[in-house]
Amino acid sequence: MVALTFLVASLVAPAIAAASALTLGPRPGQIKNLVTFGDSYTDITLLWDGGSGPSTAWPVYAARDGHLNLNSFARTGAACSNNITWRPWPSLFEAELPEFFAANANGSLKALKPQDTIFTLWLGTNDIGANALFTGNGTKGATIVDTVGCAVNFINVLYKSGWRNFLFQNMLPLDKTVLYSVDSYPNLYWTLQRNTTEWNLMMKELSTAGNEIAKLMLQLLPASTPGAHIGLFDSHGLFTDMAAHPERYLNGTAPLNTTAAIRSCVYPEGADPLNKTLATCTEVKGTDVDSYLWFDELHPSEQADRVVAREIAAAINRKSSNWTTWYS
Repeated sequence: MVALTFLVASLVAPAIAAASALTLGPRPGQIKNLVTFGDSYTDITLLWDGGSGPSTAWPVYAARDGHLNLNSFARTGAACSNNITWRPWPSLFEAELPEFFAANANGSLKALKPQDTIFTLWLGTNDIGANALFTGNGTKGATIVDTVGCAVNFINVLYKSGWRNFLFQNMLPLDKTVLYSVDSYPNLYWTLQRNTTEWNLMMKELSTAGNEIAKLMLQLLPASTPGAHIGLFDSHGLFTDMAAHPERYLNGTAPLNTTAAIRSCVYPEGADPLNKTLATCTEVKGTDVDSYLWFDELHPSEQADRVVAREIAAAINRKSSNWTTWYS
């Protein structure tokens, strides 16, 4: 009898878990509109993933793959708030969100409805990186708790305005980018002398800690946001898997490469990175580019972006949960 009870429980438990999972997140086919916020990883106008040839940002691919209408407010160089990590670029709270609210108020986004619109945010690279927290340039003693808390708060702000569907993309493993690798070199993003081993270890700790903080904060949100659907897209896990198993994701005509960049620019140490005449640059061309995980020293390649788009679209349409966890 005990054995039978155990057998029944072992069969029923997975079924209950599966049924419970289906009650979290939007229904299949519910979402019609995608609204994106973030930095250069998500910007659809100023592209950082395709070299000298034409390229496409991941939100455009995701909208196509998921049959979604796209509205993008992501801006290159963005941090969450310039009051936390000041940068000479538009930030999420001082520029992107106000732009969205203004567009929605003036009727430019009249097709959007709370029940069929999902908001995504991919942010953090500029908040915690060089010339920000990583190099001690946060304002007023800012920490990783401040930058991550700011990013998660974008859900609260939109929720209070009536929106209900959110997908938070965590930080990718920045320690695997060329900029923060052990074998890094003076480049567009940092030309000063540094200990690359120390940078690699520090960035691994900082990005991993930031993602864990975000996860804990997101898990707490459903209690104060009834009726919302809140999901976490694990960019860190996806890019870690791409780096470990490139044959599953990269499909170019050159040998697969997860450590070098399509466009690599080496500067003299201490040189002004804005003076591009000082840089010695090499660039992969043609179909070979799809063999690379990184476009340059900091940004994913277009092929990596296609993978992100495919997985985001699948998560939104509830066709896959490989890299997404819904908390409500």
